[in-house]
Amino acid sequence: MSEKPFRILGIQQIAIGGPSKARLKDLWVDKLGLSVTGHFVSERENVDEDICALGSGPFKVEVDLMQPLDPDKKPAVHATPLNHVGLWVDDLPQAMQWLTAQGVRFAPGGIRKGAAGYDICFIHPKASDDLPIAGEGVLIELVQAPPDVIAAFSKLA
Repeated sequence: MSEKPFRILGIQQIAIGGPSKARLKDLWVDKLGLSVTGHFVSERENVDEDICALGSGPFKVEVDLMQPLDPDKKPAVHATPLNHVGLWVDDLPQAMQWLTAQGVRFAPGGIRKGAAGYDICFIHPKASDDLPIAGEGVLIELVQAPPDVIAAFSKLA
């Protein structure tokens, strides 16, 4: 196995899905005190989400509260309550290339802009015969860290 040409820096986000954002916000915003910092709606991804914040600066973690636009369509963002976990990575293209060469299966769509404006891609939750390594039931989002996040995590190393 060749040396890994990237680093996973930390958690970027946790995405939680449910049939109603209002019920999710009752806990996460009204009771736990997270602040809503943005909104994202995508018909292609069948999602209406509120982007919340926990912490601040380069160590801020997003908590995305998601509901489907149409509960009968795919993707069903509400079907798995813990929809996905996002991880900061210092070199997303290198990570995707190297991990694919190691047998990791990625979800269709490749690298693209995510709801928060960062480049992202997803490790598929299920393996295949050709690509036997996956999230074992968990969708994992890899998120290109901006320079300030890379610098902050590098100081911890």
